[in-house]
Formats: sequence, C-alpha cells, structure tokens
Amino acid sequence: MSFQKFYTRFGILLTVSVSLTITAFAQNPQPRATPTVIINQDNRQMPIVTGNSLYCAGYVETAPVNTSYEIVGGQNEKDQFNYAQGDYIYVSIGANRGAKVGDMYSVIRPRGQVETRWTKKKNLGFYVQEVGAVEIVNVKAEVSVARVKTSCDNLLLGDLLQPIPNRVSPLFTQRPALDLFADSSGKTSGRIFMARDNQELLGRETIVYIDLGADDNVNVGDYLTIYRPLGTGNVLDTQQDESVSARDENFQSNKYRGGKFSNQAARKSGDRAQGKVVTTNDAKEGRPQGLRRVVGEMVILNVKEKTATAIITRSASEIHTGDRVELQ
Repeated sequence: MSFQKFYTRFGILLTVSVSLTITAFAQNPQPRATPTVIINQDNRQMPIVTGNSLYCAGYVETAPVNTSYEIVGGQNEKDQFNYAQGDYIYVSIGANRGAKVGDMYSVIRPRGQVETRWTKKKNLGFYVQEVGAVEIVNVKAEVSVARVKTSCDNLLLGDLLQPIPNRVSPLFTQRPALDLFADSSGKTSGRIFMARDNQELLGRETIVYIDLGADDNVNVGDYLTIYRPLGTGNVLDTQQDESVSARDENFQSNKYRGGKFSNQAARKSGDRAQGKVVTTNDAKEGRPQGLRRVVGEMVILNVKEKTATAIITRSASEIHTGDRVELQ
C-alpha cells in the first residue's frame, strides 16, 4: 500500500472518529465543576478553634485566683529571664503539696483591672493572660522541675500555675449567609471592650472580650451579631456640614451667564423648591430609629461572671473595640 493511500484512509478514519466524539459530547455534556466538601476522615465534626485560640485566649475574671503556685526559677536563669517551649523551670509545688511527675498545669499572668469606656457595667474584673502549659518532670521536697510543654508567649518568673481548664470548642456547623441588613433580634446585647494583644482594628480569627457573661445568660457556643448604629464607628469623625453651597458664583462666563445652581448641591425643600437646602442631618431626622450596619459574627468560647471570651468567625468590614454585639 502506498503512503498516499495510507494517509488518505487514515485521514478518513480520523475525521469519522472526531465527528463521533463531538456528537457523543454534545449528547452527553460534561457536568460542571462543583465545590468539593472536605469531610474529616474520622467522620467527626471539626472544632472552630484549637490550641492557642482555645487554651491561650485569656479572659476577664472577677473571682480571686490562687497565687500560691508560681514559677520561681529557671535552669538557665543566669543567662535568660524569659522561657519558652522546651525550657526547664522551677515551680513552687513540691512533694509537700502532692506534686507528681506527669502533672500538667496551665500558666497564667494576671495583668490588672480592666478600665474601659465601652461598657455600662461597673468593675468588669481583671484581665488574665494565658501564656502556656508545663509538665512536672522532677519532684523535690518543696519545689519541682517542670518542662514547658507549650508557650503562647514568653513565660516569666512569677507567672502563676493553675489547673488546666476543661474547655470544649464549639463545632463547625452550616450557617446561613451573613445578613448585612438584619434587624435586631431583641435579645441580650453588649459591647466588645477589648481584644487579645491590645488589638483595636479586628478581623476574622481575632480573640475578643465582651461585657456579657453568665449573669446575662450567655453560653459557650452562642453566636452573636456584631454591628454598629448606622453612620457611626469611623476612626475619624467626618464633617457633617454640606461641602457644596446651593449656588456657585464666578464660574459662569460674563457673556452667556449660565445658571447659578451648583451641580452637586442638595435639593431645596418644599414642593416647589422654595425652601432651604435639605442638609444631610435634615434627611436623617425623618428615618426610623435602630438602623444599623452589620459588620460580622462571633461565637463564644469561654464564659465568666460578667464577661465572655469570643472569636470572630466572619467579618464584612473592619471591626473594632466599641462595636456592639447581640445574641442571635
């Protein structure tokens, strides 16, 4: 068979094959790509927070803390004054207090009384920073040697040891889209008065503290809407005076004398435009009270008497200390 005949027959077969493929594809269109849902291999629901965000979130407390267990020394205290994961420290818990190898303790650092203008409550309590966890590795008569198992911040001599709290993270659930124009639920409301690490401009995954607690019947796992009254909340106060007057002079020509109306001025009041210019404040006077801007959502992780620790799970814009929160 000549090469010419071979390629002629091959071309006919290729054309028929391609035609059949196109026809089959047209009759059986391929499905569109759909988002893949990732499921935990163990078929378990995933927690919203773990690790540092759960056990080092900090809290604002009113009840007194036990100050008898503290860090009193370090293996290399001559050369260092702060300690982190893997370092060995001395703690004031010995055999005389029932210490045993393998005991675990949370390390906290009370920072002082909370003073804020973002709440109407009095005496919210004192802020407690959670900085890590240690494990007893060697027990002596009056002290023990502990190894820093995890550190969320530097550990210092004088930091206190407390039993590790039993905390359970809320679990991820399928939630409706964030309603940016949601009306008030009418339920308990409060304020964000502080955030971890002294942050002021906040976003998703930020740990915050609110002035709602057990006294207000809030619980771990409760979701709250973050909002602010419409037209408030900017870092800088904007000037409310109108920027353009109703009439502009000295821009028209001397010969043709066009109209004197400012192109960007507000309307004149009255059904025949015979009154004064309607200002921004005038326009706002007639609207209903309670209009608000929804800026995010949070879930509560830890509840104390007057306060709660929460994490921001969704944000629609910048969030900051002073923003309001409302139970959903």
